Amino acid sequence: MRTPTVGNVTRRAFGTAVAGAAASHCLLAANESDVAAGRVSPGRHLFTSLKITMIRGELPLLEKFRIAKDAGFDGISLTAPDQFEIQEAILARDRAELPIHDVVNAVHWKLRLSDPDPEVRRQSLEALLGSIRFAHAIGASSVLQVVGKVTDPIQENHDQVWRRSIDAIRLAIPEASRLGIRILCENVGNGFCEDPQQWADYLDEISDPWVGAFFDIGNHHSRGGAPHWIRTLGNRIVKLDVKGHDTQLRKNCDILDGDVDWSAVRDELTNIRFSGWATAEVAGGDSHRIGAISKQMDEVLGISR
Repeated sequence: MRTPTVGNVTRRAFGTAVAGAAASHCLLAANESDVAAGRVSPGRHLFTSLKITMIRGELPLLEKFRIAKDAGFDGISLTAPDQFEIQEAILARDRAELPIHDVVNAVHWKLRLSDPDPEVRRQSLEALLGSIRFAHAIGASSVLQVVGKVTDPIQENHDQVWRRSIDAIRLAIPEASRLGIRILCENVGNGFCEDPQQWADYLDEISDPWVGAFFDIGNHHSRGGAPHWIRTLGNRIVKLDVKGHDTQLRKNCDILDGDVDWSAVRDELTNIRFSGWATAEVAGGDSHRIGAISKQMDEVLGISR
C-alpha cells in the first residue's frame, strides 16, 4: 500500500521532521533559560531530573525541592491532575530555584485513553487536558502520557488501543499547542507497540510537532536493547526516563545494576543529537539516597559538572 503523502514528502518523513524541529526549538529554549538563570553550565546539553514521588517522607513540597536541588538535580517532575496546588508548586520551584520540567499524568493507567467504555475515555481525555493545563501553570514543558493498554482481544486489543488513543490525543493537541506543552507518549508494560519501528510508525501517524516520545531506557532494554530503540526512534525522542534493567530477570533495577550498556546508550544519544531532560525513575528514599542517585545519573550519562 502506498504511503500517504503531505505535499511532496511522505507522512512519516513529515512527522519526523516537524517533531524533530519542534523538539530542538523547545529544548534549546529550555536550555538557554537554565543557563541564563545560572542553574547549568553553558556547555551542558543533558539535564537531570527525578520524579517527586522518589523523595520519601512526610515533608513539605519546598523541602523536597530543596533535597533534589542539593543532591545536584537540574529539575524535577510532578504529577497531575489534582495532586498539587498550583501556587504551592510555583512557590517551591521559585524558592528552591529548581525548574519543573515535566508533569506525569497520574491516572493514565486507571482512566485509559483506550478503555472500551466511551465514558472512561472521555474522563481520560479530561485528565490529560487537566495535566496539560497544570503543566502550563507551573512552567513545565511536557506531560508524560501512557497511551493505553492492551487488555482484551475483543474489547481492548492492539488495533483498538492504536485508534482510540490517537483519536483522543488529537483532541488534546489544540490545547497543548495553545499552551505550549508537549504530549510525550510512553508505551511501557502495556502490551502495545513492543517493536521500535511499530512505535515509530504510531508516532508518525499522529504526525504533529506537539507529540513525541518519552523514552524509558530501562523499560525497553529487554525488547531488543535500549540502543536499538534509540537508533530507530531518533528525534521522535524528546525526553528520557532512566533506570537500570536486568535482562535475565526481565526486571528493572537501580541505575548501575543490571546489564544496560550505558556506553552504547550514550553513543546512540550522541548520534541522534539528543539534548534535553533525563529523569531518574528508581526506588527513592531520603536525602542521602537521592544524592547517590544523582551521582549515578551523572555517571551513566557522562555529565561533568
